Amino acid sequence: MANIVAIVGRPNVGKSTLFNRLVEERKAIEDNMSGVTRDRHYGHAQWSGKYFSVIDTGGYVTGSDDVFEAEIRKQVKLAVEEADVILFVVDCLDGLTDLDMEFANELRSTTKPLYIVANKADNREKAMMAHEFYSLGISDFEVYPIASASGSGTGELLDEVIKHFEDEGVEDPDADIPKISILGRPNVGKSSFLNALLGQERSIVTDEAGTTRDAIHTRYKLFGQDFIITDTAGIRKKAKVKEDIEFYSVMRSLRTLEESDVVIVMVDATRGMEAQDINLISLAIKNNKGVMIMVNKWDLIEKDHKTMDKIKVQMLERLGEHKWIPIIFTSVTEKQRIMQAIELAVKVFENKTRRVPTSKVNDALLADIEKYPPPAWKGKYIKIKYVTQLPTKNPVFAFFCNLPQYIKDPYTRYLENRLREHFDFEGVPVKIVYKSK
Repeated sequence: MANIVAIVGRPNVGKSTLFNRLVEERKAIEDNMSGVTRDRHYGHAQWSGKYFSVIDTGGYVTGSDDVFEAEIRKQVKLAVEEADVILFVVDCLDGLTDLDMEFANELRSTTKPLYIVANKADNREKAMMAHEFYSLGISDFEVYPIASASGSGTGELLDEVIKHFEDEGVEDPDADIPKISILGRPNVGKSSFLNALLGQERSIVTDEAGTTRDAIHTRYKLFGQDFIITDTAGIRKKAKVKEDIEFYSVMRSLRTLEESDVVIVMVDATRGMEAQDINLISLAIKNNKGVMIMVNKWDLIEKDHKTMDKIKVQMLERLGEHKWIPIIFTSVTEKQRIMQAIELAVKVFENKTRRVPTSKVNDALLADIEKYPPPAWKGKYIKIKYVTQLPTKNPVFAFFCNLPQYIKDPYTRYLENRLREHFDFEGVPVKIVYKSK
């Protein structure tokens, strides 16, 4: 990943607002309460024909009661190491604080281009207050007063920043790359799973529910294929969501589901599959996503050789007609079957994008239709003459027949089962449409 800009600073100086301004999207959650952002959050931006990635970080703080303090500092340091240019955001209204000076000492050793960005300079008087930040003495460049909420001053800042990029960059390095998202209730192990896959602390993990707030996107390579793995905030029942921050976290998670190709619904083995898990699965199917169920914390279950099969049967019964959804039992903390889980997600993606030649579909399905033709309706016989897969992102099959309006749902389910029997569509919704011939 080339051309990377990291946005750092103490809490509540407007880092996420600046991030959203640069990527021209409300990707990061903004709130007047400090400490909203915790993990590193990536986005893509462009200025004057040059493309670059932007990293939003949590507020750097020391000596607080926040249980996430040390983990946030670790994420900030990783962002600084990864970046080509660093934007150190300070607050014109608060002026120079002890925490600004402490963080400046942490940045003093970097040799990377570092800009002091004095935010909340909404007018000329406030912009004049930015001069006191020169006393930090950590940057070779002038202090840039900006107002990230309105965009004032960001153009002059970006004019300078892009001078450090040797190439034009890539408009969207994540375009056309398969996207896999991890969804589930709070504290089921989503962030731990992502960290175990990557072998690094990409997402902050604690025993406290609701640790992850933004959707955390990460590039991942498996079998020579790149993927985007996205960790999301835990989704609770709507009635239990009281705070605005959690509400926006859930909205980000649901938007991630809509943008994904494959959804991993993670279930807590100690609690079993609950109504909220079923709702997430139904939402994934409604949006034509590949879907699989990952039962985590399997190490905490007392079991014998029949327990897994018994629980799987119970889950499939709850899924009703969606028995094509694969289920895998894992323990992220024990690293049990986590690689098989991501391999299964890759397989679901391959099933979702599979194109079946028309000749193969007809050879397989027309024989089944001849053995069990559609039931006649009011003395009228229905004849299916031809089948083909439509050129869509998801598996859609068109059945051409003389009286499409008389084919009922039970027969459609029969055809879907035959398609799944002949061709591997495990984990993928299959749609059937009828057309006149």
